[in-house]
Amino acid sequence: MSSSARWSDLAPRLLSGLAMAVAGAVALWSGGWIFKGMICALAGLMTWEAARMLVAKGPVALGLLSAVALALALLLPGMVVLPALAAAALVGATQAGREGGVYAVFVLWVLLGCYGFGVLLDAAGLGWIAWLVLVVVVSDVAGYFAGRILGGPKFWPRFSPKKTWSGTLAGWAGAGIVGLIFSEPLGAGAGLVVISMLVGFAGQMGDIAESAVKRRTGVKDSSHLIPGHGGVLDRFDAMLGAAMMVMILWMAGVMPGLT
Repeated sequence: MSSSARWSDLAPRLLSGLAMAVAGAVALWSGGWIFKGMICALAGLMTWEAARMLVAKGPVALGLLSAVALALALLLPGMVVLPALAAAALVGATQAGREGGVYAVFVLWVLLGCYGFGVLLDAAGLGWIAWLVLVVVVSDVAGYFAGRILGGPKFWPRFSPKKTWSGTLAGWAGAGIVGLIFSEPLGAGAGLVVISMLVGFAGQMGDIAESAVKRRTGVKDSSHLIPGHGGVLDRFDAMLGAAMMVMILWMAGVMPGLT
C-alpha cells in the first residue's frame, strides 16, 4: 500500500472526530437529559443502520422504537429495563426475516451499551465517563497508528481484515496509560490500569462484532453519516463494547473505586 493511500482517510477522520468530540463534550458537560437525549438519538441511529444492513422492514420506525425504549429504560425502575430494551429488539427481529436472530442480539447489545452510558453518568459522575471515553479513544488512536506504521500479522482476519496484532497491542498499552493517569483522581489505585486494558480489549471486541455483522451482510460501512468513519455504528461500536464491560465489572463488584 502506498504512503498516500495508507493515510488517505486521516484528514476526514480527524475533522469528523473533532466535531464529535466537541458535541460529546458539550452534552457531557450539560448532563441530565441533554446527555441522555444524545444517547437515545445515537441508539436510534445505530438501530436504523442495523436494520438497513440486515434488511429489516421499516428501519426508520425501528430506530425511533429503540430511541423511545431507551428513554423509557432510563426513566423506569431497574427491574423493567431489560424487558423494555429486549421488547424493542424482539419487535425489530420480526421485521428482519431470516436475520431476525442476529438483529435481536445485535440491537439489544446496542441498547444495553447505550443504557450503560446513561447509568454510569448518573451513578458515578463525569470523571468515570471521561475515563471510559478516553480508554476507547486512546486505544483506537494507538491501534490506528501502530497498525499502519508497524503492520504485521492480522489479529482476526476472518472478521476484521485491517486489524493487526501490533495495533491491538498498542491499543491495550494506550488503555493502560489512561488507567494510570486516572487511577489517582478517581481513587481507584493501580488496579485501574488492568481494568482499563480489559475495557480497551472489550472495545476492540465491540469493533470486531460489528465487523462480523458487516461481513455477514456484505457492506463496507454501516452507513455514510460520518465522513472518514462511515456510520454511527462504525464510530461507536467500540464504545458499546467497552460500556458493556464496565457494566458487567461494576455489577460484579470488581471495579476499583466504583461502588
